[in-house]
Amino acid sequence: MSLKRLTKKTEFYVALILIVFCLIIQARSGQFFTPNNIVDLLRSLTIPMMFAVGEMMVLISGGVDCSFPAIASLSMYFVCTKLDGAFNSPIPYFLIAMALGLCMGAINGFIVAKYKFPAMIVTLGASSLWIGVMQGILGSSEYPLTFPLYQLGGAKILTGTNAQTGFSSNLPVHFAFAVILVLIGWFILNKTMLGRGIYAVGGDEVAAARAGFNVFGIRMFIFCFSGAMAGFIGVCRASMMMTVNPNNMIGMEMDVIAACVLGGVSLVGGKGSVIGAVLGTALMTLVSNSLILLGIPTVWARVFTGLIIIIGTGVSAVQEKTRKNTLHVAVSDQ
Repeated sequence: MSLKRLTKKTEFYVALILIVFCLIIQARSGQFFTPNNIVDLLRSLTIPMMFAVGEMMVLISGGVDCSFPAIASLSMYFVCTKLDGAFNSPIPYFLIAMALGLCMGAINGFIVAKYKFPAMIVTLGASSLWIGVMQGILGSSEYPLTFPLYQLGGAKILTGTNAQTGFSSNLPVHFAFAVILVLIGWFILNKTMLGRGIYAVGGDEVAAARAGFNVFGIRMFIFCFSGAMAGFIGVCRASMMMTVNPNNMIGMEMDVIAACVLGGVSLVGGKGSVIGAVLGTALMTLVSNSLILLGIPTVWARVFTGLIIIIGTGVSAVQEKTRKNTLHVAVSDQ
C-alpha cells in the first residue's frame, strides 16, 4: 500500500526523471558524477532552492509572488551599499535585509489579504516599483562587496576535484543556509497549525475561515515570510558572487515558479510539498546546467521553462475542474 501511495505522488515521478536524466548525461559525457560537477550543481541549486521555499508557500495558499527577486535585489543593494563598512560581522547585514524584505512583503500581503486583489497583479506591480526604486532613487550599479560579506563568501563546506582534469569547485557555506531554510519550510507546513491553515486557505478560503483559520493573518504571514527570506537570500547571493550586482536576480521568478509547478505544487492552491519544490528546482537546475554536456545550446533551457509553466497550468486547471465535478456529484448524490 505504501508503494502504491508513493507512485501516486508527483514527487516520485520527478525523482525518477531526475535519476534517469543524470544517468543519460553521465552516459553521454562521462563527466556528470565527477566531484567538481556535483559541487557545481549544488552551488547552482542553492539560491533557487531557497527562493522556492517561500514561493511554494504562496502558491499553496492559492496566490503567486512575482516580486521576490526585486525584493531580494533592493534589500541586498541597500544594505551592501548604504551600510558598507558599518558592521564588522555579516549578521547585521542579513538581519537588516530581512527586515526590509519583510516590510515589502507585508505591503504585498496587506493589499492581497485586505482588498482581495489578485496576488499576481499586486506582486507584478510591486516588482516594478522596487526595481524602479533601486534603479531610479538609489541609482544602482555594480558595487564592491563589503568586507564581512566578502569573507563569508570565501567560506566553504567542501571542495570537489576532478581527478582527470584537475578542476576544483568549492561548495559555499550558503548551501547549509539553504538546507536549514528547507527544513524550516518543511516544519511549518507539516508540523504546525499554521501549515494546515496555509493548505486550507489554498484549498478553499471560505471553508478555511468557517473552520476557524485566520485567513488575513495567514496571508500576511506568507507574504511577510517570503519577503524576509528574499532579503536574506539577496545578501546570500551577493556574498556568493563576491560582488554587488543589482540585476543578476531579476527574472528568476519564472524559473522558480516553474520549478515549484514541476515538483507538484498546484497553481490553484491547496497542494504541494517542500520535497516536491526541491526536486523540481533540482531538475530545473540540472537541465540548465547540464545542456552543454549533452551538446545542446543553453537557449533551449528557456523553452523547457516555458513548457513547464504551460503544462503545469493546464494540469492544475484540469485537476481543479475534476475536483469540483467530483464534489458536485457527491453533493448531488446526498
